[in-house]
Parts: sequence; C-alpha cells; structure tokens
Amino acid sequence: MNKDVHQTEELINGLKSALNFDFGSAKVIICPPFTTLALARKLLEGTEIALGAQNMYHEDEGAFTGEISPRMLTSIGCRYVILGHSERRQYFSETNEFINKKARKAIASGLIPIICVGETLEEREKNITDLIVSTQVKGVLKDIPSSDVEKLIIAYEPVWAIGTGKNATPQQAEDVHLSIRKLIGQLYSWATAEKVVIQYGGSVKADNAAELLSQADIDGALVGGACLKADSFASIVKAGVR
Repeated sequence: MNKDVHQTEELINGLKSALNFDFGSAKVIICPPFTTLALARKLLEGTEIALGAQNMYHEDEGAFTGEISPRMLTSIGCRYVILGHSERRQYFSETNEFINKKARKAIASGLIPIICVGETLEEREKNITDLIVSTQVKGVLKDIPSSDVEKLIIAYEPVWAIGTGKNATPQQAEDVHLSIRKLIGQLYSWATAEKVVIQYGGSVKADNAAELLSQADIDGALVGGACLKADSFASIVKAGVR
C-alpha cells in the first residue's frame, strides 16, 4: 500500500529511464495499487514492462462491495496478479483454499497468477518449513492442470524476511526452491516442474540480488520495499538479466 497517483507517475517515469537496457529473456512486472493501474498502463505503453495487480476476487461481478474482479483487471491491461501474499494471509485470514479459488479464476480469465507461499519465523524455528510450504503449494495448486501450472509463477517469501531487513541466505532460499520444484515434479511431472518460474521474495535488495538470483532454482525476485525507488529496482533487474 504505497504510492498515490502522483508518486506512481514519478516512479514509473524513473523506471522507464533506469530500465533503458535489453532485458534479454528476463521479464519485468510491476504491480501498483488498484487506484493507479489505469495510469500505469498508459505510462507503460511502448515499454517491455508488464502490468500486474496486487490481488483480486474470484468472481467476475456481483454484490462483493470493495472487491476487484479479474475482468476489471484484464480490461485495464493487467497480465499478472499477485495472490496469497503473506500479508493477505496474515491480516486478512486468506486460506490455501481461498487462494486456490482465486488462482483458478485468474487462469480462466487469462491472467498469470503469482502465488505466494512461505513460513513464519516460528515455523522455521520448529524445523517445519518443508511441511508448511509443501502444504501451501499443494493447497493453492489443487485441481489446476499441468498445462496451466507451467505458466504460473510461485513466489517463495519467508514471512520472517519480509520488511524486516533479514533475508534467507542464498542457500536457505535455494533449498526451499528446490523442494518446491521437486514437489511439483511429484504432483505433475519433472517437465512441468522445470517450466514453473519460482521467485524469491523477502528483503531482496540491490546488494544481495545477484547472489540470490545466481542459484539454480531461483528464477526471479518478488521485490518489496526496494522497488519503491527506481534506481534500486533497476539494479535488481540488472542482477537478474542473464
């Protein structure tokens, strides 16, 4: 919940200037607040930067005051949507089942979901990270066919590393990413698992992005606070261009 209309315009113009290089095979996606999506779409015209939203509801329309439908997002130019962010789970009690409903609806509506999973500090200290993350992955992917799973993005975001200044070591993050990929291989096939993009999110910054993104199973970054300044976000993008 950052950036009003004027601040969003300033940030996107700054990003367009800072990201004036070839992304190669990398994809750059920004997910502004709902109130600035229309402006963002206009400002991003002619660039390689894709537009996403931070959340959505699993119905097209109806008596769901305050919610945003996938149809609204696609009509405004969104191609991606973040689902199940840890803050949605923590503050708004979103469950794996609810996130799964939204993920299936997003896919059916032509959106690519960025589905978040991750453990709390208490869960990590109890050494149940794999159990928590695997339960979340199974829950959010329920009844989604392999052809759709191959197109979506999973973001591993350890809750204890979000906005705290702490971050998982590259090896800690890689271990969980590999576990997620192996689980998808078991649920579907290894061919499907290899196609799924698995991002890391949790205090990703310019000074740690290169080492994190150099890991074999870390395919990208879900960037939080460091994306609020054009130069720091551009540095992270550069670290991910291969």
